[in-house]
Amino acid sequence: MGAVGQHASSKSNVLSPEVSALAIPWKRVALFATIGLGFFLLGFVPMWFKTSAAIEQRDASQRAVRLAQLHNTLATAVIDVQRGQFEPARQLTSDFYTNLRRQIDTDSGSLFNPAQREELVSLLSERDELITLLARSDPASMERLYRIYATYSRVTNNGK
Repeated sequence: MGAVGQHASSKSNVLSPEVSALAIPWKRVALFATIGLGFFLLGFVPMWFKTSAAIEQRDASQRAVRLAQLHNTLATAVIDVQRGQFEPARQLTSDFYTNLRRQIDTDSGSLFNPAQREELVSLLSERDELITLLARSDPASMERLYRIYATYSRVTNNGK
């Protein structure tokens, strides 16, 4: 058994230089990892700021488009009534009121600030009566629809 013990100890002495040759220099690895992280952040941080700015611009543009769509829907309804096309005007007016109600009821991401919401809620009270006038092809609907258009434009500053 003594020979086996000597053989095992001599074998560990032989592996010892090989293991030390494979040892990883942790200080150097940490230095390279820190430098790599620094370069990554050097490129990432400016791109993050640019992305944030682009997201804000996108949101502002989407808001402007949705406001313009509401405004154009109502303007098209006014034009249709002036031409005597009451049914398309009724459909457009109904779409306008549906979208307006959705935006007023939305708390986050709404197109309107609280002051605008308060003023626009009064327009919603005229919805049923106006749609009924349009369904009957009543010429009085033209004046009512134009008044709603003027109020909406004033409140949303589309009539600059």
